[in-house]
Amino acid sequence: MSTSAPKAVAESLRFDSPEQEAYLSLWRTYDRLRALEDELFLSFKLTAQQYNLLRLLRAARPDSVPTLTLAERLVSRAPDITRMLDKLELRKLITRTRSTEDRRAVLVAITAVGIALLDRIAEPLRLCHERQLGHLSGAQLKSLVALLKVARAPHEPDGSTWA
Repeated sequence: MSTSAPKAVAESLRFDSPEQEAYLSLWRTYDRLRALEDELFLSFKLTAQQYNLLRLLRAARPDSVPTLTLAERLVSRAPDITRMLDKLELRKLITRTRSTEDRRAVLVAITAVGIALLDRIAEPLRLCHERQLGHLSGAQLKSLVALLKVARAPHEPDGSTWA
C-alpha cells in the first residue's frame, strides 16, 4: 500500500495533548509571520523590538518615558533594554536624559529622526501585515484576536495593557 508523502508526514506528527498542538501551532505561525517582518525591519536596520520601542515613544509624545516603563510596555520582554537604547541613541533615533525628580530614572524620548524613520516604515509595514494576515476576513481576525487574548490573559501581569 502506497501513501503520499504529505499524508505520511501528517500521520507522523504527534502531540502529547491538545494544548501542546495548539502551542506548537502558535509557535509555528509566529515563526512564519515573524520571518516576513524580520526581513522588512532588516531593510531599515532595525529589529522588531527596536521598532516597537520607537512606536511606544511616538505614542507618548511629547512626553518622555522612563526606561523601566518602556520595558514593561514592550510586546515581548527585552532582557537588555539598555543596549537596545544605546543602539537607537547612536543612530539619533532617541534621546535619554536623567529625571530631575529621581536621578536614578532615565527618561527616553523619540527624536525627529526617529519619527521620520517610523513614517518611512509605515506603508511597507502595512503591506507586510497584509501579507501576513490579509487572507483572513475581518471576522476571522476579530476572532483570532479574541482567542489570543483569552489564551494570554492568565499569564499577563496585573495592570498589563495586553490583558
